[in-house]
Formats: sequence, structure tokens, C-alpha cells
Amino acid sequence: MRKYMVSAICLLTVSGSFAQMKDFNLNFYGQIRTDLYYNSRANEETVDGLFYMYPKDKVRDDDGKDLNATANGSFYTLYSRLGVDVAGPKLGNAKTSAKVEIDFRGSGTSYSVVRLRHAYFNLDWGKSALLAGQAWHPLFGDVSPQILNLSVGAPFQPFSRAPQIRYRYTDKNFQLTGALVWQSQYLSQGPAGKSQEYIKKSCIPEVYIGADYKSGGLLAGAGIELLSLKPRTEATGQNGHLYKVDERITTLSYEAHVKYTDKNWFVGAKSVLGSNLTQASGLGGFGIKSIDKRTGEQEYTPIRFSSSWFNVVYGQKWKPGIFLGYAKNLGTSNELVSDKLYGTGTDLDQLVTAGAEMTYNVAHWKFGLEYTLTSAWYGDLKHSSGKIQDTHAVCNNRIVAVAMFTF
Repeated sequence: MRKYMVSAICLLTVSGSFAQMKDFNLNFYGQIRTDLYYNSRANEETVDGLFYMYPKDKVRDDDGKDLNATANGSFYTLYSRLGVDVAGPKLGNAKTSAKVEIDFRGSGTSYSVVRLRHAYFNLDWGKSALLAGQAWHPLFGDVSPQILNLSVGAPFQPFSRAPQIRYRYTDKNFQLTGALVWQSQYLSQGPAGKSQEYIKKSCIPEVYIGADYKSGGLLAGAGIELLSLKPRTEATGQNGHLYKVDERITTLSYEAHVKYTDKNWFVGAKSVLGSNLTQASGLGGFGIKSIDKRTGEQEYTPIRFSSSWFNVVYGQKWKPGIFLGYAKNLGTSNELVSDKLYGTGTDLDQLVTAGAEMTYNVAHWKFGLEYTLTSAWYGDLKHSSGKIQDTHAVCNNRIVAVAMFTF
């Protein structure tokens, strides 16, 4: 009797599960990715070199030898990932969907542990849609390079996944996007280094507004982003006294993008005029334009960078491609009163990257080899303009080999 009761309970449980899931469609997917890389010198990077940015400046020892002129390389599987796309039952007139995706990149120095990549739901009414959760930052958008390097073109291409509330309206060939964005894994730089506190204490999320035109394989558009941070809420003033301060830096950044795709071609480009986009893996940050002598309260001015990239890939099975990137430090709009700068690449004048790759693609498999040459120009800070002068170049040669199985 007990055997039959257990069987009946199991049958009812399974039947109930199917009844609950009958309005859902789940699509599980994933990839096993292996990355083998080599660099000819030390670089600004994260994840032990997998997320590559640009070569470090020369640091001389007592004999005049460059301590950063040391080759490095490794082999990783950290960007293997698992995910599920969910199509759910209607909510009123809205189609519902969701995504959850993880990889094993970890954070800080803790790698090979689970990390959340995407986690959001979407309500679609046809012409309009509302997304809430963690997804690609709107500045990353629908136009990004097709390259093997896991930085996907950063720092020329904004790169971040962030918690957000995003609304999109589509009418024929035009699409309007508005988003409120917060910070989680990709953080702004400031007096305490990378921290979520600057935007938390600001109480103002990032604001993005953009417009796109789509026709066939062509997509073109532009956007504007507002970021308002509170770098500090307390400061040390005269005679070492501690004071509560009300500091804020608010910046605007602009981007324009275009891509064309068909059966064989991918041609894409993006240009960003960025002010303090360190939370999106960008160059720049901010400096100090005035200091209150009594309280130590500071006023800030952003470091502006112009960054652009161009990418062409051709083919289906065998796919050669080229990538070009250029970034230029445009300085600050106000004179600086201190050498102290907060940001990424604040001592860079310009950055140039040229890369070429070849991938072999068949069902569920990709094999690829990519070579990238990056030159960074370092120099001294000019306080009157915030620009970098008396520059010298440093170069890195990078080779990446990738094998990837998708399912």
C-alpha cells in the first residue's frame, strides 16, 4: 500500500509541475570557452589578463631597465557560461519573457566562482517594452565589435552590465530608448577607488536617452548619458578637523553608432565623447578644480576622452576580421589645482589599437586566432588644461587563441 501511495504522490507532484509550467517555454543554453593568450609586456587589465585594456607605462629600475617589459600569458576557462531564456504567460496585454545567465569569472581575485551576468524580465506590448533587471548597459547597446578579446573593444567600446529599468518604443523603422541605470559589478572610480558608494549616496541613477533607425541590415543611432556622483561626504580640513561636505560631480557623455550586417558582412563603428565613464570600462575620470581650505571640501571637473572604433568581419565558415580603435585625452574644462586625479588612464594622452583575426565556424564550434598591437602615449599633466604633454609611446603585442563549444 505504501508503495502505491508514494507512486500516486509522485505522479500528482509531476502532474502539478507540468500544470504550472504549461504556459512557459524554457530554452537552456551555454558554452565552454577556452582562452590562451600571450602579452609582450605588463598591461592594465582585470581577471589575471583576460579582460585586457592597454599597456602599462615604463617603470625603470636602478639600472634603467623597464620593470613592465616582461612577457606574460595563461590559459583559462572562466568565461564558460550557462543560461536560460524564458517565455512566460501573458500579463494583461503584455508578452512576458526573462533571462538568467551566469559564468565563472568571479570578482576581485576570486575566480572560477559563479557570477551573475544577466538577470531580467521583459514586458512587451508590441510597440513598447519594459525591461527591469541586470542587462547590458545602454552605452554598450546593440552595436559592439565582433572580436575574440573578451574586453569586446574596451576601452574604446563601453563595456558594462548593470541593474536598470529600460523602456523602449518602436514605430516602423525608429526606436526610442530611455533607461535608469545603477551600478553593481562595474563601478565608478573615485577617492576610495572603485566603489558603489558614489552613486548610492548620489540618490540619482544614470540616465540614458537614445534613438535608433533600423532598415534591413542597417542600424544607426545616437544617445546621451547623464551621470551624477557624490565622491565624498566627509573631509579633513584645517588642523586635521573632520567636516561633513556636500560634493557632487555631474557629467554628460555622448555616443553615435552604426552597423551593417548581411549573410557575409559585419561592418560596425562607434564613437563616444565620454566624461567620467569609468563605470563602463572607459578612460577618463575627474580632477580637482577647487578646495575649501577650512573644510577640505573639493569641487571637481571631468576628464573628457574621445574614443572610437571600427570593425569589419567577412564570411560564414572562415571569417577574417580587422579592428581599429583610437582614444584621445581632451583634457578638462577647468584648470586643475592638484595633481590628484581619479579615474582610469588619467596619465594617457592617446591610445591606438589595431587587430586582425581569423575564426573557423561550424555548428556549435568556433576556433579563432587574433593578434592585436596597442600603443599608449604617456606623459605629464598640464594643470591649466588637464591635458597630457611631453609624451612617449609604449607598445604591447597580444595574441589570443580561442576554442569554444556552444549548446
